[in-house]
Amino acid sequence: MDLLFIDWNVSPVIFQIGSFALRWYSLLFVSGFIIGWFIFRGFFRREGVDEKLLDPLLYTLLIATIVGARLGHCLFYQPEYYLGSLEGFAEIFMPWKGGLASHGGAIALLLAMWWFSKHYGKRNNFDFLWIMDRLCITVAFAGCMIRLGNLFNSEIYGDVTSLPWGMVFTLRGETEPKHPTQLYEALSYLILGLILVWIYCKRLDRTYRGTFFGLFLIGCFGMRFLIEFIKEPQVEFEQSMVLDMGQLLSIPFIIAGVCLLVYAYRKKMPAAIVRPQTPRKEPTHYAKAIK
Repeated sequence: MDLLFIDWNVSPVIFQIGSFALRWYSLLFVSGFIIGWFIFRGFFRREGVDEKLLDPLLYTLLIATIVGARLGHCLFYQPEYYLGSLEGFAEIFMPWKGGLASHGGAIALLLAMWWFSKHYGKRNNFDFLWIMDRLCITVAFAGCMIRLGNLFNSEIYGDVTSLPWGMVFTLRGETEPKHPTQLYEALSYLILGLILVWIYCKRLDRTYRGTFFGLFLIGCFGMRFLIEFIKEPQVEFEQSMVLDMGQLLSIPFIIAGVCLLVYAYRKKMPAAIVRPQTPRKEPTHYAKAIK
């Protein structure tokens, strides 16, 4: 009996004019940040944060994501190549040649948002956890778009499967249907993002600071850990490992998520911005005398 499967033979390039080519991955990558900008604008408007911060926030996120994800791939997955020769080292600064790791991007985002909260937070009444609680919601949707980009690139797919939605990635020379793990991750990120948005819209006043971020870390990296079991090794050394690099890097994030939830429910700090109340001025003796 012939197996049902999907012959995935979609070009990663939308159109090309001369040496310029617009790729699906690039379009979806950028669209994730645009979606995040509009979501953050809603957060800022609801909680009274100055919308002028949206642009520096976007630039900070974009730079941190690209730099962190690139360094993550180079240092976590192929350090012997990128650090073993001058030619390889030069390619670290060429992200268009491929190779971005979400764990590296996550670490860079943490550092970037720590700087952002220190630079802008005090005067706008928010801290690191407040910004991370909202950033993780936008990252969930951006992650969904990026994984769809991976699908159009015919990369990061899974092992052989007999399921009817298995895909034959013809552009990669595959002849057997494989798990479309890009879609599995994209769907899990989408569902996680929608759950977090629902909590924000309906239960913000009953949620503690750090809860969104904790749930995101557990949900995002927990699903990543499970999906890695059916994903093909990205680099050769992973073939001899019980857990691959993606799973090993996910474990600390999952533990951090659990610790954040414990911290949130112990501190019980409101998730929404709490502005200090201006103390009421007592009338002076002169004002009392006039009365």
